[in-house]
Amino acid sequence: MACSTYNYLHLSHKIPSLFISKPSHAFPITFTTPFPSPSHTSIKFNKLVKFSTHSVSVSAANTYTFTWDDVVRISQPDSVPHDSSDLSGFFQKVKFCNRGSEMQSEFLPFVIEDQIAGYIHNGFANHLRRFKDVFIFPQDNSYGGRIGSHVTLHPMLRTPDDRTNAVGDVVKCLGEELIPGIRNELYPVTSSFGAPIFFSLERAAAPYFGIKVYGVQMNGYVEKDGQKLLWIGKRSQMKSTYPGMLDQLAAGGLPYGIACGENLVKECEEEAGIPKSISKEAIPVGAVSYMDIDGYRYKRDVLFCYDLKLPASFRPENQDGEVDSFKLIPVTHVANVIQRTQFFKPNCSLVIIDFLFRHGYMSSEHFGYLDLLQSLRSGDCS
Repeated sequence: MACSTYNYLHLSHKIPSLFISKPSHAFPITFTTPFPSPSHTSIKFNKLVKFSTHSVSVSAANTYTFTWDDVVRISQPDSVPHDSSDLSGFFQKVKFCNRGSEMQSEFLPFVIEDQIAGYIHNGFANHLRRFKDVFIFPQDNSYGGRIGSHVTLHPMLRTPDDRTNAVGDVVKCLGEELIPGIRNELYPVTSSFGAPIFFSLERAAAPYFGIKVYGVQMNGYVEKDGQKLLWIGKRSQMKSTYPGMLDQLAAGGLPYGIACGENLVKECEEEAGIPKSISKEAIPVGAVSYMDIDGYRYKRDVLFCYDLKLPASFRPENQDGEVDSFKLIPVTHVANVIQRTQFFKPNCSLVIIDFLFRHGYMSSEHFGYLDLLQSLRSGDCS
């Protein structure tokens, strides 16, 4: 498989920036009151504050930043009356994670062993057509493709190892120009969770092949004086994705060959220095899912959610350099940050909204309660 003569097409995938360049201008109201002791039965949801967005390249260096002081300031309760039933900020975060549904017709089914394993954009598929010993394109729509064909692997690639090696070589040939952020970490390609593995695929390439990706996300919380507080992490500025944004205490994708619980214990140690004696007490509480189309990328993600009640004396310490710092914030204030800003890595907002439902911070009297609850599983949970 020769790569040297391949003519790369430079892609400029654009995403809304999730950073505020000048916090003092972004937040005209200065909050000076300390964290109060909010009611633990329901959140006083605040009026959504709108922020400007910028268009940045996926691979571009982070230009926009915010500080913990900005987070604390914007999280404070309003001092003026507001509509406590306003869930619009939450709906916006769910909508952002489920962009591009109108573009589904531009994707070809990626079929392996007569099962749909993913979806590949017709434009990206054009780059794969060069590799005739790896990919073929039968001209039929028996798998629901609207363009009249689907993508599959060459029949000579019979075993998972053969497929892993062949597709891996293609990913290397396409390189960073087409698939930025290659990290030599393999994800399993399956039709559903727990199903037999067709082959393993480079993590960065997963959305370009539209495969189902699974991960674990953990809400680490503390109870003090009758209220719950969440430990929030701020991602390192060196991260290739969402640098400097807010995140769960511990989270990670589910790579090949590791179970959810085992992976969570590993992520807890690496990201927050939580020993296994504590992290093994994390409780599995369900999952959220979404389907996000952005250019050639089709993310079909399922996140297994965990809760971990931590000792009041615990202080997280990052071990792998991927988290810059941590802060313990009242749950109600975290909800305000989600409502008012785009500071959180997008899928983290879904996991925290799910936490709000399960811990009684949402009221069925809020207009849109059931719609929001259902929207947390907009993707294919299989």
